[in-house]
Amino acid sequence: MSRSYLDHAATSPVLPEVIEVMSAQMMRVGNASSLHTAGRSARRVVEESRECIADDLGIRPSEVLFTSGGTESDNAAIKGTLWKALQSDPRRRRLLVSSIEHHAVLDAVEYLVTSGQADITWLEPDSEGVIQPSELRVALEGRAAEVALISVMWANNEVGTIQPVAELAAIAREAGIPFHTDAVQALGQVDLGLAQVRPDLVTMTGHKIGGPLGIGLLIAARDQSPVPLTHGGGQERQIRSGTLDVPGIAGLAAAVRHVTQRQEAHAQELAQLRDALIVGAQRQDSTIEVSGYWHPGDVTRRLAGNAHLRVPGCEGDSLLYLLDAAGVECSTGSACQAGVPQPSHVLLAMGVPEADARGALRLTLGHTSTMSDVEALLAALPAATERARRAHQVSTGRN
Repeated sequence: MSRSYLDHAATSPVLPEVIEVMSAQMMRVGNASSLHTAGRSARRVVEESRECIADDLGIRPSEVLFTSGGTESDNAAIKGTLWKALQSDPRRRRLLVSSIEHHAVLDAVEYLVTSGQADITWLEPDSEGVIQPSELRVALEGRAAEVALISVMWANNEVGTIQPVAELAAIAREAGIPFHTDAVQALGQVDLGLAQVRPDLVTMTGHKIGGPLGIGLLIAARDQSPVPLTHGGGQERQIRSGTLDVPGIAGLAAAVRHVTQRQEAHAQELAQLRDALIVGAQRQDSTIEVSGYWHPGDVTRRLAGNAHLRVPGCEGDSLLYLLDAAGVECSTGSACQAGVPQPSHVLLAMGVPEADARGALRLTLGHTSTMSDVEALLAALPAATERARRAHQVSTGRN
């Protein structure tokens, strides 16, 4: 059976040029912290990759810090910035964070709050999953002096909503508060314009853009010095100690170059596939709803490669397994705790009823996606939907 992969938001196939660069580097020896010839050669690869990434993203090389991926970068930004703020002013213990973040952010915040180190104010989205600037302004009223950090993701990993990050960052800057954004999903699909937006801390990772697993970025402005999570050799501005993954860094640089150079054209290509998928699904079943903002051709308010559908009368995990059996790989986007599927916290925060939130499918496209993948999904969806609804009726005693 041929298979169609529609889960690029989880991870994307590695680009051929990334494999080539990494394979060549893996044939060489050298710790980038060593002083001999092999070490200096490894260091040269690291610094040239850093400069390449900085050039592609429009930032300074000194702002590019290498990590193991998005989760480490989120934790370093949130925990490290809070701890830094508490060192200078014990009153600054409040975090303003959107309630629709990835769990790398949510769980880091929960740890800080439950351990008594921080207070939290959640920024709630509107019905389309957008954190409005007015929501942030209200949250800051009368308490800006106690806020250590504001964190709002650039684009949501479930419903694909693109946030007004430039406006949110400007409000934070006006209040003198560091602003962090998780841009893991946005990189490669959104024109970030970091030099203009000027967020203080940005999270990125390699494996969502055709780069290697296990390597990511924390972009930290020069005036940001979060307390490190780990201590050791003092690499990466003493914010992230550890032996640098030279092949991974070289591969990440190649992936960032690929997606930034092709970003605009790639977004248009993905949007055509996304729109064909959504229109086709709704033609088959008029009860299917799209989560978040969607307008055909738009790539500014929703990720070009994200189609998040809610299919009433069934469970998303049932749909996932039935589609997988038919050769289509996708996701529900929601959490699973102790083997029991949970409704998406993102959809619930957007005001979607729990029963509707349970019938969600996240279908995400990437650099290997073609119209044949969309056609495979549309061919498999009717039978999968019918069987999932029958199973739901049996399980709820409605047959």
